[in-house]
Amino acid sequence: MTTVDAQGIALGIESFGDDDAPLVLLAGSTTMLSWPDALCERLPEIEVPTLVVHGRHNRFFPVGNGEGIAREIPGARLLVLEKAATAIPDAAAGEVTEAMLTLG
Repeated sequence: MTTVDAQGIALGIESFGDDDAPLVLLAGSTTMLSWPDALCERLPEIEVPTLVVHGRHNRFFPVGNGEGIAREIPGARLLVLEKAATAIPDAAAGEVTEAMLTLG
């Protein structure tokens, strides 16, 4: 069994100034519907490994939002958390961490 420092990895992910860090979009906390068109148009320009995480039970934004974001970013991976809504539950930290580590 591999032990990972999920909090340490998550803190590293938040450093968007690092060109080598994977990019994580939390589709449940932002929505393409409220993004400026110019931002949506630039999603295909993202050239870093990208994980889009979305909660299946998000009552505000359907999973289709996460699917749309992942579809627009070349090579992006979508992770749908089946038991989550708008936040990543502690119980899913391992699943999210493993997905982040396999981004490449």
